[in-house]
Amino acid sequence: MSEYHYEYTACDSTGSRWRVAVPHTPGLCTSLPDPVKGTECSFSCKAGEFLDMKDQSCKPCAEGRYSLGTGIRFDEWDELPHGFASLSANMEIEDSTLESTENCTSSKWVPLGDYIASNTDECTATLMYAVNLKQSGTVNFEYYYPDSSIIFEFFVQNDQCQPNADDSRWMKTTEKGWEFHSVELNRGNNVLYWRTTAFSVWSKVSKPVLVRNIAITGVAYTSECFPCKPGTYADQQGSSSCKLCPANFYSNKGETSCHQCDPDKYSEKGSSTCKPRPACTDKDYFYTHTACDAKGETQLMYKWAQPKICSEDLEGAVKLPASGLKTHCPPCNPGFFKTNSSTCEACPYGSYSNGSDCSHCPAGTEPAVGFEYKWWNTLPTNMETTVLSGINFEYKGMTGWEVASDHIYSAVGASDNDFMILTLVVPGFRPPQSVMADTENKEVARITFVFETICSVNCELYFMVGVNSRTNSPVETWKGSKGKQSYTYIIEENATMSFTWAFQRTTFHETGRKYTNDVAKIYSINVTNVMDGVASYCRPCALEASDMGSSCTSCPAGYYIDRDSGTCHSCPPNTILKAHQPYGAQACMPCGPGTKSNKIHSLCYNDCTFSVSTSTRTFEYNFLALENTVSLAGGPSFTSKGLKYFHHFTLSLCGNQGKKMSVCTDNVTDLRIPEGESGFSKPITAYVCQAVIIPPEVTGYKAGVSSQPVSLADRLIGVTTDMTLDGITSPAELFHPESLGIPDVIFFYRSNDVTQSCSSGRSTTIRVRCSPLKPAPGSLSLPSTCSDGTCDGCNFHFLWESMAACPLCSTADYHAIVSSCVAGIQKTTYVWREPKLCSGGISLPEQRVTICKTIDFWLKVGISAGTCTAILLTVLTCYFWKKNQKLEYKYSKLVMNATLKDCDLPAADSCAIMEGEDVEDDLIFTSKKSLFGKIKSFTSKRTPDGFDSVPLKTSSGGPDMDL
Repeated sequence: MSEYHYEYTACDSTGSRWRVAVPHTPGLCTSLPDPVKGTECSFSCKAGEFLDMKDQSCKPCAEGRYSLGTGIRFDEWDELPHGFASLSANMEIEDSTLESTENCTSSKWVPLGDYIASNTDECTATLMYAVNLKQSGTVNFEYYYPDSSIIFEFFVQNDQCQPNADDSRWMKTTEKGWEFHSVELNRGNNVLYWRTTAFSVWSKVSKPVLVRNIAITGVAYTSECFPCKPGTYADQQGSSSCKLCPANFYSNKGETSCHQCDPDKYSEKGSSTCKPRPACTDKDYFYTHTACDAKGETQLMYKWAQPKICSEDLEGAVKLPASGLKTHCPPCNPGFFKTNSSTCEACPYGSYSNGSDCSHCPAGTEPAVGFEYKWWNTLPTNMETTVLSGINFEYKGMTGWEVASDHIYSAVGASDNDFMILTLVVPGFRPPQSVMADTENKEVARITFVFETICSVNCELYFMVGVNSRTNSPVETWKGSKGKQSYTYIIEENATMSFTWAFQRTTFHETGRKYTNDVAKIYSINVTNVMDGVASYCRPCALEASDMGSSCTSCPAGYYIDRDSGTCHSCPPNTILKAHQPYGAQACMPCGPGTKSNKIHSLCYNDCTFSVSTSTRTFEYNFLALENTVSLAGGPSFTSKGLKYFHHFTLSLCGNQGKKMSVCTDNVTDLRIPEGESGFSKPITAYVCQAVIIPPEVTGYKAGVSSQPVSLADRLIGVTTDMTLDGITSPAELFHPESLGIPDVIFFYRSNDVTQSCSSGRSTTIRVRCSPLKPAPGSLSLPSTCSDGTCDGCNFHFLWESMAACPLCSTADYHAIVSSCVAGIQKTTYVWREPKLCSGGISLPEQRVTICKTIDFWLKVGISAGTCTAILLTVLTCYFWKKNQKLEYKYSKLVMNATLKDCDLPAADSCAIMEGEDVEDDLIFTSKKSLFGKIKSFTSKRTPDGFDSVPLKTSSGGPDMDL
């Protein structure tokens, strides 16, 4: 054995190097060969060769060994290979606490023998490998990536810690088993990163990403070949890889061929040892039915489950039961007929069958094409079955489901954790013409199946849908035993669709068959409106006259078919047509309150207006200021590992003539799809939708991660002020009470999605409330008792407060204020009643100005009139006082004269008032016929001879006497 080996020195600036001998034990050997000039630094051998350092030439690898030429391969993962590092971190770097970091310590990539598996929680796990390349090379590996709720990225950093191009960073989910990925590497230092983070924060645990067979080229020369690992062999010189041993064979390290196991032992493909065969039990076989023979009979047969690993010769082993008696074949499926050879063939277009003979559709009807499978004698031609290993996730050429007359059931796999897969492929659909005209209700067809699961452990049945041969996306999962039930999935896209059922008995990694009695059964599968499908019945159609008689035609959108006459009739206003059953006037369903139908009678919508009458007045609303979409996030939630996330809602109140405006995306998937391509996980469009958002400050990505979009509102049921509509209730107690006396307007919606927890679909109510202090768009809030918008997971409630939610202003909302009269002008001003509880509508009338008499004018008039009245009264008072004086004087004289007896009067006096006696007295009054003179003349009583008449009383008490 040599005491030294050869190595090359580091390359100098000219690209040359020297070959030197290096002793195994430094200092023990003195007579070493002299250094010689080495090969150029860029020199390398081909794959399957190694560089013989003795003569510096490439030589082929011996049998049982392999070489990559300038590379290394990692294909054994019993432990983490030298040079690899597995790191874990909580995604929330800035706010991470010691506790949450500790929560993630165990979330790493785990070696599991043939491959290494990623974490499945919301921590970020990174697998790293640093390598120095002497020349540009490649890194390639195989990966299995079935679950889109995990972000899986692979990228390379160079000397300057710069990552490679972003577009190849995001890995695409694998479609069928393992896929190959290769990336070019530059010369120099390269750090390879495999990084995963799961975003399934609701319930289900994500399936891990698996990586195996990592190969890196461009590393350096290879001075020796590597031996083949156990379970593989290389039977030729110059091999660049080793082959796997077939089943029931094994090999040790560096073998040139595989050895067969003893008869009482078995092995799986690529095994390094053989295992003893167990005794056969009833779990190692299953039953099936033979195809119908010429006599129309089938036979119950028993078969050993493949691969057969049990032994029938051991003590206690069971034998394969004898075949059963022949029985009559089940009928053909609807739309098929039985041929002379007892096989089933499809009826020609224009006819139908119930599984026996084909009949032509009567006049005025057309076949309702689809597929209805309810009898299982043979697997239909558009269905296939296989098995996906739950150990190495490779597809096996085995039958996963077996037919059994009235059902099809999951067969026995090699191991209980295998996935038993059944796939139905539909090339496309032929929906009714009226459905194609409707752009909002996207129901093209529907698939309904009846199934049952019988399980003793944690079995799972997956239902997946693939579009245009893209990845299957899980739609629904059932865990554990489920009684016989049906499930319907609505197809919204006219494309080639694949429907896949996968049944896994247990997720445990132990191999073997313990739970083969756990089974999934599918009784019937019914797909409607299938292109090139068959018909089990004929439906009425609209008739069109032609030279050949009458033929079927399509009614225009929004028209129903009269069953009797075959004519098309338009639905009445504000009704919608059941497009998949447009027969008779009863197919036109009335719209809910506050809504009206679109032109083609396909949906009811609200045009952002509403009117409601109370006992005192009518409220008119206009919500156009609220028609744009708005977003709302619930309070932060945290997973068990401390990852912060939000439930993010997007709402559009009245849409655009029924066009749903809210969009929720799944950019976990979008990150991996190049621009211009659309995957199955396209955005969800609805009136209201919800997504789980992990904000960018948490993820470290440029944008926040949005995942698991869900539609909460696909159809507007109605708009009303009542709390209940069509079985949906918006409890008032969920929100703080309304205090202004304006009724809340409630929008009621339903979604089309039916889930196990929401058997009648989800519903949503948006309570729109007048709030004068919140200008449009206002504010949205969630129920205080249910922070995620729902208390039961199915019924969601929102409160939208805004000034724009107040009723339109009317004459009842303002009053007039009249000003005083200023400078002959009076103003009438109109002001809103406080608080103002209306928005928009009529405007306040302009200020009204009127001419008026001011208070100064009337004061002057009053003073003048008062003054004149006072003067007149004074004059009259003076006049009557003077008149009274004169009368007193005359009266006293008469009295004095009357007392004289026997008329003994002085000669100069007279009992009469002689003419001219009062001339002096009256002079002032009679000099001019004035107003007072007129009054005097009017008031004076005169006798016809011009004398005043004065009554006198005699002293004797006789009668009065006029003189």
